[in-house]
Amino acid sequence: MKVILPVAGFGSRLRPFTLTKPKCLLSIAGKTLIEHICDSFATLSVSRKILVVGSLSEKIYQFVKDKSWENVSLVEQNDPQGLAEAIALCDSLLDDNEPVLIILGDTLFKADLSILASAETDILFTRVVDNPSRFGIVQKDESGRVVRLVEKPQEFISDEALVGIYYIKEVSRLRKALKFLLDNNIRTRGEFQLTDALQKMVEDGTEFRTAKLDAWLDCGTKEMLLETNGTLLSETQDSYDFPNSTIISPCFIGENVEIVDSVVGPNVSIDNGAKILSSKISNALVGENSIVRNSEIKDAALGESVVLEDHKGSVFLGDYSQVLK
Repeated sequence: MKVILPVAGFGSRLRPFTLTKPKCLLSIAGKTLIEHICDSFATLSVSRKILVVGSLSEKIYQFVKDKSWENVSLVEQNDPQGLAEAIALCDSLLDDNEPVLIILGDTLFKADLSILASAETDILFTRVVDNPSRFGIVQKDESGRVVRLVEKPQEFISDEALVGIYYIKEVSRLRKALKFLLDNNIRTRGEFQLTDALQKMVEDGTEFRTAKLDAWLDCGTKEMLLETNGTLLSETQDSYDFPNSTIISPCFIGENVEIVDSVVGPNVSIDNGAKILSSKISNALVGENSIVRNSEIKDAALGESVVLEDHKGSVFLGDYSQVLK
């Protein structure tokens, strides 16, 4: 099996953090988003990971090098025209005889992907949503077979939404459907949509079934990033001890972190080399080598090498920002 991870998006809703770092390299609960995603399919037999990169791609190249990842290919999508285009750019790396698993680069989830090892059809992972017009939607017949897929329908079709995880056995039909969209300039809302390619596959006879997630974790906004950090931390049981300080679980605290005369937690992730001095922090992300001094912050996120002094309240600061007294 090959895995395609489209990570070329700009992540505009997560600015200022995505001004200096691709969204997939943002860190929560001690790992980057892309590492969390890779953990989700670690039990599967994967011959190659294909990352579709765009904005700030040099950071992803360096990340892959630093992690010494093997069997990884990076494909450039310099002028993103939609998810279908991103997958089409991987065509030369695909094999009709080897299934493909596509996972969007901002999709954190809990699901039993072991079912894919014995899957007899193509599988679309879905969840029930309150507002179907915001999603790609699947419609099924009485047997559970997918009969129609529509991107962000304005009229109600169903409330079962695609969540960004697609298992494709009929790779040749996927490649043909993608080529058909691009050759005929078939766009929805100005972009080449993977949902439209999947619908073409349905029309050509591909059998799709659906599988449900145990949980879907949104990382699309700063607020949701904090919420997802808390959800992931709730599954950990680490304990920490720092001088004259109280650590309220759950927390993640990286290597070479200094915490003195402070209260940290709950739901706080602190990356390597950060310093928390005479401060109180809860529900927050603190990036590598950042310094928080004489502050009381909650519902906050700090990028790398931030210096924050004498501040109280919520705050979101990008890499290398300074707020001094």
